[in-house]
Formats: sequence, structure tokens, C-alpha cells
Amino acid sequence: MPINNNSKNTKGLIVSVQGPVVDVKFPNAEDVPNIFSVIETQSADREQIVLEVAEHLPGNIARCIAINSTINLQRHEEAFATGSSIQIVAGDVLYGRIINILGQPIDQKGDFKSAEKFSIRKPDMGSIVKVKKSKSEKKSFEGMEIGIKVIDLLFPVVKNSKTGILGGAALGKSILTLEIIHHIVKKYQGSCVFVGIGERIREGNELYYELVKHEVLSKTMMVFGQMNEPPGARFGVAMTGITMAESIQRKNQDVLLFVDNIFRFVQAGAEISTLLGRVPSETGYQPTLVSEASEFHERIRSSQEGGGSITSFEAVYVPADDLTDPAVVVLFSFLDSILVLSRERIQLGLYPAIDPLLSSCANLDIDVVGRRHFEIAQEAIRIFQRYEELRRIVLVIGIDELSSADRTTYERARKLQNFLTQPFSVAEAYTGKKGEYVSLESTLEGCERIISGKVDQRPESEFYLIGALP
Repeated sequence: MPINNNSKNTKGLIVSVQGPVVDVKFPNAEDVPNIFSVIETQSADREQIVLEVAEHLPGNIARCIAINSTINLQRHEEAFATGSSIQIVAGDVLYGRIINILGQPIDQKGDFKSAEKFSIRKPDMGSIVKVKKSKSEKKSFEGMEIGIKVIDLLFPVVKNSKTGILGGAALGKSILTLEIIHHIVKKYQGSCVFVGIGERIREGNELYYELVKHEVLSKTMMVFGQMNEPPGARFGVAMTGITMAESIQRKNQDVLLFVDNIFRFVQAGAEISTLLGRVPSETGYQPTLVSEASEFHERIRSSQEGGGSITSFEAVYVPADDLTDPAVVVLFSFLDSILVLSRERIQLGLYPAIDPLLSSCANLDIDVVGRRHFEIAQEAIRIFQRYEELRRIVLVIGIDELSSADRTTYERARKLQNFLTQPFSVAEAYTGKKGEYVSLESTLEGCERIISGKVDQRPESEFYLIGALP
């Protein structure tokens, strides 16, 4: 890609290269580009390098973060300010394609034809306050059926909500995200944007071929900034992803935004902060942790014109399974639903391994889901809480010592726990069972039968890894 060097006034010189941090000196103070502006330069072997301005230093110096590798970039190399922030092609041309943070195709399907470009950085969007037209007008919630029993029952998803899937290493965050994509895109035929932040390229490759296999690639856009890339790419790719979602939303379409993994976005921000020499907060993270997380999340909202919505599902890596990690705690405040994956449930073979007692959901409300759904969900949670107490007692004295009422509760809880497991389409190779989509009505009916005691005579093994209750 040729470098834009039309304007001699915007030419600077590289004066320092320290890994991904590059200082560019300009002749005059007015020539120094704004924060988030793009500066382009070349390495010794003529590879294009894109820099994003992060700070202004004395002496007309712009300190930049490199978006791609700075290998073979030399001092005194010319650099040209483009006068704009990173801009990407967006719109319908991206369906079925994979791009990087700069909007360049990385799927070897050729370049894009001319299309509208959007900046990935936006000014402060302000607040939207919707005034009720009448006292009788109620806020409306449009529910989305996921087809995964435990989510539909206890953590219902509504449009414009943000759902976080939290868990440590190897607890199934990516698998659960893939299954949700598979179910929702198949059922709703909606548009989907997948943002891969700092994860393995193997996972991106598997995702691509899963989407091809299940014939949902044509409604999906993908952008990747993987763990082998510099922190500038891993940090900025989140903004590229939300910009793609906004380009669909502008056409009054609903869009699903999947992020794997939003913790890596925070982590990349911490790396950049350290590279720029900022003093970390007492927790070890960047001092701008909250503002960076909010800059991304505040753009996940319904459009001001009342058109399309953005509904997000975000995988959140939990370091060392520690839910009190400062980065994880900051992300909590932006999420409507928090699905916590439990290592203990993985060891018991309960998939998906969502812990119903550690997780929470703001949408589990009578006004959102209706009285019947709400009461079944609350009774299920009550049974699980009682089961946790009884389980510890059973470990010590055995099940035979329980009262008949407690034993009934214990056994129903075991059946309900097994019933909320489910075979996944994207995990057929591992489980040997065909994946199933279970409607909300089937889920509620099955839970009702278990809670009311209508299936007390059946062994708990019959409820494990099934779809609807036969």
C-alpha cells in the first residue's frame, strides 16, 4: 500500500523506536498530528508500518503506538501524517469476510471494491434520555430465545443488552460463544459481528470453518487482532469491531456483537500504558482502566434515531479463576448478565458449566419475562441453593440420613442440574451427541415437571445431556 506523502507540511522523522513505541519529530508545533491520528512510515525492507498517535511530547514530538510490527524500522526514516484516524471499509461488503484492525482483508479473497469508510474513533456520544409520551407507556423489552436451556431459563437475553461469559482457562468460553452464534444466526437470520481480541488464531480458524459448515458465514463479519500481534492492534481491534456493528445498525438492522476476549482488550491497554511510561494504579493495571472499558461499552447502544440495536456477548478471561481481579470487576459494571463458568462443574461433566448461584441477570424480572417464567426460575434457584447446603451434609453423613423432604429436594436438584446440561452443535466431535436447539417453552415445561415431582420416579441419568424432556 503506497504511503500518502502528498503534503510536505505533514512530514516528520523517526527519532526513536522502542519496540511498539515510536517517536516522530515534526518541524513545527502546528504540524504535530492530533491524538489517535495515523502516521505512516516504512521499514528498511519497504514494509508499510502504521502508527497511531498516543501522546504529545515537548520538541514537536508525537509519541505513537505501532499497529503492526516495527521490525527493521530505522531512525531518521520519513513518516507522513495522514490527517485522519484509522478508517475502515464497512457495510455489506464485509459479510463473509475477515479483516484486521486497519480494515484490510486477511482471508485471501481479494481487496474490497469501493465502499464507504468509517473512522474507528468517535467523539463523546453523550447521553440519550427517552421521555415517556404518557404515564401509561411502559418500557418494552424484546426477548431473544437462545435455544440453550440454562441461559433461556435463568439468564434471559433481551435486545440491546450486554452479556458477559466469565471463566478461567479451558472452561468453555469460546465454545459457548460459538454455540450462541450458531443458534441465534440460524434462528433470527440476523447480522453478526465477531471480534477476536488477543486470542489464538487457531480459534479464529475453527470459527471460520464452523460458520461455513453451518451455512451462517454469509451473515457474519469478522475482525481479528490475535495474540501474536502488537498491543496496539489488540487494543484498537475492539474499536474496529464496534464500528462494523454501527455500520449495520445505521441501516435500521439489529446486530449481534460477539467479543472473544474483552479481557485481552483491557490487558493490551495495560501493556500500552506501561510502554508509554505511565505509573500503574495500585492494583497493577493502567490508571485509565475504567475510561478505556467505558469507551468501548458506551458505544453498544440503540441508535438515537430509534433504529437498529446492538446486543453483545463478551467472553471475559478470569485470571487464575479470581473473580475479584480489578479488570474483571470493572467489566462487571457494564454487563446486564454475568454467566460465571465453574471449574467444579467442568470436573463433574456438566456442560455448559454455568454456575447458577455465582451468575446473575438483570433481565430476570416479571416485567421482562412474565410471571410463569420468573416463578419457575426463582424456584429453580431456591432448589439449587438448598442443594448446595445438603450436598455438604451428604458428603459427611450420607444421603440416607436426610429427612424425606430434604431427600426429595436433593434428588430433584440433581435432576434439574442434569436437565440444564445440553449437547452442543459445535462440540459434536467431543461429545458424540448431536447438538440440539431447545425452545424456551420446552425448557420451562421440563423444569416445571421436575420441580413439581412428576418425574420423581425416573433416574437422574436420563436427564443428562438431552434436549427437551421426553
